[in-house]
Amino acid sequence: MTKLLFWSKRGEEVVSERKKDVIEAATKSFTMFGYKATTMDQVAKLANVGKGTIYTFFKNKDELFQDIWVTLIEEMKEAAEAVIDPSHSFQENVHLALFEMLVFRTKHQLAIKLFQEEKEMGTPAAAEALKKMEDAIVAYIAAKAKEAMEKNEIEQTDPEIAAFVMLKLYVTLVADWERRGRTLSKEEIAKLFELFIFKGLSR
Repeated sequence: MTKLLFWSKRGEEVVSERKKDVIEAATKSFTMFGYKATTMDQVAKLANVGKGTIYTFFKNKDELFQDIWVTLIEEMKEAAEAVIDPSHSFQENVHLALFEMLVFRTKHQLAIKLFQEEKEMGTPAAAEALKKMEDAIVAYIAAKAKEAMEKNEIEQTDPEIAAFVMLKLYVTLVADWERRGRTLSKEEIAKLFELFIFKGLSR
């Protein structure tokens, strides 16, 4: 009985390792070639497994991609949560969280590749993945905004709309303004964010 349990556990470990290898290989392939150009054959070759092995874990390329993208979004939210300080105001925390998530989004190689693919080729899967990432950011900030409203830190309003406006302003200050030839510092962004958003929301 003990031997059977040992071999069963060992078999589970092997399966888990193979799935991990497949995910790592797929992440590498999507990052190098983008969504459209990635094939299951490429992933199998990079993972050093038969293509049939991939299909024991994922029914198709899209399901494999979605698994990777969901994990990436969770990592982004964890990065934001790591800079949140309960002793800080909503204004300070939302600035830190948005900054962290946008830095994550602009530096993660897979996200960069998908932005490029969506812009140059308009690949629907890339566009949908980026929308899911934006939706996740909006949902995260909206939840924080709702908490702030319940504490009377900011005026009552639709938290999702407030979060969407905050994100779009932040993207403008971080990325769009940089294209005009000058990068704003984190401190400058915080001051402008306060001026354009919180002067109107603060009680």
